Amino acid sequence: MRLVEQAQQSRSRAQALADRAAYWLTLVALGSGAATMIAWLGAGAQLSFAVERLVTVLVIACPHALGLAVPLVVAISTTLGAQSGLLVRDRRGLEEARRLNAVVFDKTGTLTLAEHRVVQMRTVESLAEEEALRLAAAVEQDAEHPVARALVASARERGIAVPRTSGFQAIPGYGAEAQLDGRRLTVGGPNLLGRMNVPLPPDLTRFTDAAATRGQGVIYLLERSRLLAAFAVADAIRPESAEAVRRLHELGLEVVMLTGDAQAVADAVARELGIDTVFAQVLPDAKAAKVEELQRQGKRVAMVGDGVNDAPALVTADVGIAIGAGTDVAVEAGDVVLIRSDPRDVPRIISLSRASYRKMVQNLWWAAGYNIVAIPLAAGVLASQGILLSPAVGAILMSLSTIIVALNAQLLRRARL
Repeated sequence: MRLVEQAQQSRSRAQALADRAAYWLTLVALGSGAATMIAWLGAGAQLSFAVERLVTVLVIACPHALGLAVPLVVAISTTLGAQSGLLVRDRRGLEEARRLNAVVFDKTGTLTLAEHRVVQMRTVESLAEEEALRLAAAVEQDAEHPVARALVASARERGIAVPRTSGFQAIPGYGAEAQLDGRRLTVGGPNLLGRMNVPLPPDLTRFTDAAATRGQGVIYLLERSRLLAAFAVADAIRPESAEAVRRLHELGLEVVMLTGDAQAVADAVARELGIDTVFAQVLPDAKAAKVEELQRQGKRVAMVGDGVNDAPALVTADVGIAIGAGTDVAVEAGDVVLIRSDPRDVPRIISLSRASYRKMVQNLWWAAGYNIVAIPLAAGVLASQGILLSPAVGAILMSLSTIIVALNAQLLRRARL
């Protein structure tokens, strides 16, 4: 309720335009009224008739409809969004969504369920698989990454007691390390091997390639610079992700995926979902740079993410879309929050933005166009042909224009998101 209230109070560019138009219409009304009175007095009309024309112009030009044109659409669209699981934190974000031509998804937790498990493992130096999993889980038990939780969950599901470690340290984009019984252990993905200049033996190379073809990530256990084991970890794709990508394509948008996973893993997910562009092995601090890279290509970009590391990219993007089940910092960085964590809500945001903009434009054209016709009639330009509006008729027309704007805004509720 607080977020909805903030969104309704936030000012959009269309609202600023309407306010400026209302300001200028007020000046036009006053100027037209004064010019009307002076013209009729100059033409020899009685003072009472000239004053009646002045009053009619002022009444009929009252900018009620123009002042309501945007706020009504804002209130209705924000309410519609909330009913559809879209919490709009900043009206400008929703307004910009209609102009997007690229949507960037963070893979883990957004397009996938972020519920990883170890599905296969391979060890070296005659190390038992259960012992390798015990060591890896011990290192990762204090980490927050979904893959780290997968190792711990897989160990506990197998009845393996996970020991406590000391000196835990997360290495953003690479993995984590800790000490256990005097041994310095490190767990991480392909980036970690590159950082430590550790080559893969032929057996683990084949294991890694086979996992990649199945769309699985591989995590490695090292003792200092000595490779001990590899774990194939699978992350289930959300059932809704494929439909979300398809709908975005129907709306004419390019779909981009960002991930820290290996290129082969990212390509497997992209093929399954029909994603256009993939950025793999992206370090957390490089996500915002990738968004800027797309913007330099002339694209208007939305970023969809759920983690702490996604927050800079959410702020950098033209529209930041945060997953409601994600971290608080990501939610605070987003312009729109998906409370259902459903990627299909992303195309709904764009549809709502386009429908809202159409209603705003329709209302502004009606409110402005009505005055273009009504003010000259109120001034009496057709008096010679017997067409003369009284102040009472002017008041009715002014009220009618306001009612039309209000009814047209209500039609937004029929929009199919």
